[in-house]
Amino acid sequence: MESNNKPRSAAEIKAEFIDIYKANIKREGAERLLDYLENKCDFFTAPASTKYHSAYEGGLAQHSLNVYHCLKDYLERPRVRETYGVNSYTDEQIALVALLHDICKTDFYKVDYRNAKNEQGQWEKVPYYRIEDTLPYGHGEKSVYMISGFMRLTREEAMAIRWHMGFSYGDPNDRNTIGRAFEMYPLAFALSVADMESSYFLEGGV
Repeated sequence: MESNNKPRSAAEIKAEFIDIYKANIKREGAERLLDYLENKCDFFTAPASTKYHSAYEGGLAQHSLNVYHCLKDYLERPRVRETYGVNSYTDEQIALVALLHDICKTDFYKVDYRNAKNEQGQWEKVPYYRIEDTLPYGHGEKSVYMISGFMRLTREEAMAIRWHMGFSYGDPNDRNTIGRAFEMYPLAFALSVADMESSYFLEGGV
């Protein structure tokens, strides 16, 4: 399967994710949600996309870590903290929205095979990821729905996760709503910046 900037093994990615999760996310339901991610779905082996950013085993967890680090960096910038006044988010909030924003992609990508010619011009079966959506509930809103089954989210956390893809959402009717959410909830804007920075610059895709 196609790989974009594959840095480490799935086991190494999982270990870092769990370390950050346990160190920061302490609210009621956090342990049950982590158990779900570890033992009841494919979060730690899933890709983050079919062929674009982090399209490899463990890519979803790696993308989530990338977004976490990008979000922390963004929120620590002097201009963001001093000029914009965005300086009130806890370590738990930052870890929660970043690590879990794409939980909607669990059990979403399936391995299949198709025929393709190799370098010798011979046909062979090659693996690829296809989408199999068994919970068609959208994207960011699906992540909010899934997380809320385990723990309570603040309104700003929910808004950040819901609109983390920013203006790249396909429906033009959402654009005014997204802009309003960004004005009201700076964490939503910050998470969307971190998600794009991770996807386009660290992972080389969309």
